[in-house]
Amino acid sequence: MISRFDDLFIPDGDEARRWAEDELANPRYADAKPTWFDLVARDIGRFLADLFSSDNGANIGPSALIIVTVVIVAALIAALVIWGRPRSSRAVRRARGDLLGESDDRTAAQLRSDSERSARAGDWNTATILRYRAIARSLLERDLIDPAPGATAQSIARDAGAVFADEAPALRRAAVAFDEVRYLGRPATEEIYQDLAATDERLRTRRLEAVPA
Repeated sequence: MISRFDDLFIPDGDEARRWAEDELANPRYADAKPTWFDLVARDIGRFLADLFSSDNGANIGPSALIIVTVVIVAALIAALVIWGRPRSSRAVRRARGDLLGESDDRTAAQLRSDSERSARAGDWNTATILRYRAIARSLLERDLIDPAPGATAQSIARDAGAVFADEAPALRRAAVAFDEVRYLGRPATEEIYQDLAATDERLRTRRLEAVPA
């Protein structure tokens, strides 16, 4: 029930709770949630703070405090070495969300398959656009690049070219082809698509340690 006072609506308890639940369901609040690493670090910090407080410190003794601290630090280092620092939830969502100015949750394999389907149908424009998206998605899935939100085809090509220097010219050609077809309305050709496809195939099988010095 909602009561009215002049032009001001004042919700009752049930209505206010429903409004709060709807507001907290907004994705922006999920972005602000701490990762598990943040929560573990916070709990360890609180534990150490309590452990080194004047009361507990006097009861435990300095030697025991040092031993406990060394064990905790060693465990944290081991966890980082084994699993690495986790990517934030925001980064994971971005990797599977916005891509080259559009919301697209398809994987690199799905984009690649869709591009090949368009190519078989002779739709070289769609095939070219999807193949470059497959290149970008594959680089993101492998954590080889970390573009800013709204990154352009050219900026992705530059980032990827810094990782695979010998592929930089092919990546620039691919980005130019994407921009010309997607934004300038220039028709793609089979040759343009095959060049992108060949670049994609080379990159998907490359390992970082195989990049020439």
